Amino acid sequence: MKVVVVGAGYAGTFAANRVAKKVKGAEVTVVNARPEFVERIRLHQQIAGTAAAATPLTSMLRAGVRTRIGTVEKIGDGTLTLDDGESIDFDHLFLAVGSTVRPLAGTVPVGTWEGAEQARTALAALPAGSAVTVVGGGPTGIETATEVADARPDVQVRLIGSSVAACLSGGARRRALAALRRLGVEVLDDGVEEAAGGVVRLRSGRDLPSDLTLWAIVEGVPELAARSGLEVDAEGRVVVDEYLRSVTDGRIFAVGDCAGVPGSRFGCQTAAPQARAAADALARLAGGREPEPYSLRYVARCVSLGRKDAVAQFTHPDDSLKDGHLKGGTAVAFKRIVYVGTKYGTRKAVGA
Repeated sequence: MKVVVVGAGYAGTFAANRVAKKVKGAEVTVVNARPEFVERIRLHQQIAGTAAAATPLTSMLRAGVRTRIGTVEKIGDGTLTLDDGESIDFDHLFLAVGSTVRPLAGTVPVGTWEGAEQARTALAALPAGSAVTVVGGGPTGIETATEVADARPDVQVRLIGSSVAACLSGGARRRALAALRRLGVEVLDDGVEEAAGGVVRLRSGRDLPSDLTLWAIVEGVPELAARSGLEVDAEGRVVVDEYLRSVTDGRIFAVGDCAGVPGSRFGCQTAAPQARAAADALARLAGGREPEPYSLRYVARCVSLGRKDAVAQFTHPDDSLKDGHLKGGTAVAFKRIVYVGTKYGTRKAVGA
């Protein structure tokens, strides 16, 4: 059985390792744009220079899993075509291309490896007193702003977004906003209309100086699925059945951010469980058994607040927020467990 995995983030790497582990005789090939596995949840640390977010992909994959560095142009009937014209045949395919960013011109996107590297280089070159603007009031924006402010207290950091920290509630949100204030981050409830010439223009009409403007909004998914003729939802995510198979082509599983599972959100908490469920579904099918439906279950929303603070708000399985949360050193330790555990689990494809 030839199995191709497109994308080597959390979902793709986990799926490749899980299939190699569970499906006897499977020939697994991973197609990825670069030879590194990127810990997307650590890109804010990469930008600030406080941690490295990339690991050689070969060290993350089980023995026998092949890699092909390249970009997939289109998925066809049992075959895919790369940007260099090469074709790869498959019996089953796991689409794990993740989510993407659509940055405003004049800003640097922090949700991609290339953008994070560009931001890291630019930040390191800024002299004291420079102004850094982070656009986006969600977890990515908060983590980027607080990490930069903590690592570079000599620069002025502002965070622009509508309803900053609305991903949290109650005491958890108050903790996040207090941390921003403590680190000297200026929070503006606004949006950015334009960024050019060292100036950001806000929707409210104000012009602010900005030596580096970082776009911290992750939205949408790559167009590969739609371009390949797979049915997608309004956000461009693959419409899947209860086993995470494309409703257009049952040989194709979609996992992670690019899978159109109602109620799911972007993140590693979505990626690994879906990769496990889809790989196990294929293993059961290969063994002549009925697959088990995927069940969406969330645990918490974790947000780093610089190097020594964090908040983790617990959730119901449907991702609705609970009142309980962790803070301070306990939350930092919890977030570290998330970092380490997610990477370890992706490499080992854990679970029965």
